[in-house]
Amino acid sequence: MRPEILFPLFAPVTKLPGVGPRIGKVIEGLAGPHIVDLFWLFPTGLIDRSYAPKLAEAEAGRIATLTLRIDAHEPPPTRRLPYRVHGSDDTGEITLVFFHGRADYLQRTLPEGETRVVSGRVEEFRNRLQIVHPDLIAKPEETDERQAIEPVYPLTAGLTRKPLAKAIAGALARAPELGEWLDASLVKRENWPAWREALLAVHHPKAEGDLAASTPARTRLAYDELLANQLALGLLRLHLRQSKGRPVRGDGAIRKRVNQQLPFKLTASQGEALKEIDADMAANQRMLRLLQGDVGSGKTVVALLAMLSAVETGAQAVLMAPTEILARQHFATVQTLLAGSGVEVALLTGREKGAQRKQIFADLAEGRTAIAVGTHALFQEDVAFRELAFVVIDEQHRFGVHQRLTLASKGRAVDTLVMTATPIPRTLTLTVYGDLEVSRLTEKPAGRPPVDTRLIPVGRLNDVIAAVRRAMEKGRRVFWVCPLVEESEVLDVAAAEDRFAALKAIFGNRVGLLHGRMKGKEKDAAMAAFLDGRIRLLVATTVVEVGVDVPEATVMVIEHAERFGLAQLHQLRGRIGRGHEASTCLLLYASPLSAPAKARLKILRETDDGFRIAEEDLRLRGSGEVLGTRQSGLPLFRIADPARHEELMTMAYDDARLILERDPDLQKPRGAALRVLLYLFERDAAVKYLRSG
Repeated sequence: MRPEILFPLFAPVTKLPGVGPRIGKVIEGLAGPHIVDLFWLFPTGLIDRSYAPKLAEAEAGRIATLTLRIDAHEPPPTRRLPYRVHGSDDTGEITLVFFHGRADYLQRTLPEGETRVVSGRVEEFRNRLQIVHPDLIAKPEETDERQAIEPVYPLTAGLTRKPLAKAIAGALARAPELGEWLDASLVKRENWPAWREALLAVHHPKAEGDLAASTPARTRLAYDELLANQLALGLLRLHLRQSKGRPVRGDGAIRKRVNQQLPFKLTASQGEALKEIDADMAANQRMLRLLQGDVGSGKTVVALLAMLSAVETGAQAVLMAPTEILARQHFATVQTLLAGSGVEVALLTGREKGAQRKQIFADLAEGRTAIAVGTHALFQEDVAFRELAFVVIDEQHRFGVHQRLTLASKGRAVDTLVMTATPIPRTLTLTVYGDLEVSRLTEKPAGRPPVDTRLIPVGRLNDVIAAVRRAMEKGRRVFWVCPLVEESEVLDVAAAEDRFAALKAIFGNRVGLLHGRMKGKEKDAAMAAFLDGRIRLLVATTVVEVGVDVPEATVMVIEHAERFGLAQLHQLRGRIGRGHEASTCLLLYASPLSAPAKARLKILRETDDGFRIAEEDLRLRGSGEVLGTRQSGLPLFRIADPARHEELMTMAYDDARLILERDPDLQKPRGAALRVLLYLFERDAAVKYLRSG
């Protein structure tokens, strides 16, 4: 149960004075649905209204707060001209200018003969002082309530400064005094204010310097958020460690047969990762391990050999992928590697229907199928296993932690291996996978030549088409990835369809199209035609980013490469160079390139080391982008930025471990305050792992 002291903060924003349903909806889109969400919408600038001169001394170009007598209104003869209001003090005159001003509103707000306090940027126009659209008009008696320094918040369509500022002030008025959850010596050492004091300080900046992320108030709140995240992950880890595991040790017979059939020798890091996984599986605790491997480093083979340990004991294993394309590809790989081994494998996605689906369910429930490969379809209630012992989740960041647990709950003391081909810097590994042990695959299989990466201006499109033609004539296959259009799947598809039509006019039926809005069967048909060579050129959106394996593909064209993130470009490039032929990645860009885009493309040319690329991506874009909307399973922070707060992240990780060693159920006085912290930052799910939570 959420602590009572936080109830007012989790009320809807419409409970604030002046926030009706219409503005409430806009605020919800900007900050979130609850009053507490407004706490984390920090000012990005400030307006200094402390300059309050007489008119004779008012300097053009400065924001000034003026006390004026309203002398006369001058409505315009036509709507195209502005409405003017003339005012003065005992030293001079000024004109207030309003474009599309409503006469009734202005006459009510600025009545002739009365005094008003007006604030805005003073300008000189035809030797007269003027303010265009003053941003503050008040009666003199109201100005005590106004701050001389006014914070500026991010806005969105349909929301202006005044109602948002009023809503935030209303939210802050509800901020309670909360018990201190931080260690007293840490607060003293860092010179941090208490939580409520820090929150109010952030929202009432006195000078430009108070807006910096490094101020004690902002740093304190960032640390609070990081600690809540690490504590939640720590509680999950503790819960999984305490749930009794069971030792799983296969006799190695099936694994040995499969190993002998592999067309390559395992790399040293594949061997090392397998050793770590085997040790975890053989222990009495449940395994929870992350297998991090760069593009093409051979994670699927490691996962399969690990699954066979469970199969050899008579138990079952599952491999889950985020997309149908990837699930079907894993299924094909696993089937090929298990040919002749006698191990039954089934594929379960949203597409298997009717009698076929019923048969798959029956075979899993009765244990005839040893390994299931599939998508979210594996989560369904009616999917049951006779004895599930091992779960592999690929591209873990596409799934939330709760989904991981749902799948593991279909068996008894299930060991879990999660895999990602998105190399993540150490800081973010703590952020996202703080509850996991980590194995890394750092080598690529022998015999794979490096990919030649080239930058080509979009004006040389004809040269690129000629290069594609030469590759196709040699029997090679080509990916052509279309530009990312804003964050809109609809526009991405339109861009791909346009490019497909243009290339089809040149190359005819050898061109195929693949995007996320196609029906499953259409996607399969396009992929199958590309795999067997009926299609030589596949035009696609970023749906091909992860896991598509076509060894004959040796050319990758990425249009408008400057619009993609570094890690995403690296993933896309990883779709080629998977065979023994030399491969080329052509990055088409539109001039002029911005400095960050230039830096991204330069790094991509210099290295194909995914871990270095991930570190650089984090440095260039910050974690908000790296953990952005396209990787929605990752926890996006409201205050903290793991790219900038690396030191705080490590401190929070250590602090959370120490807290849970000393007080695993958060029962001590500091523990009670920490429970409030978990609820405050909406890490509620973790509280249910506390024995008395």
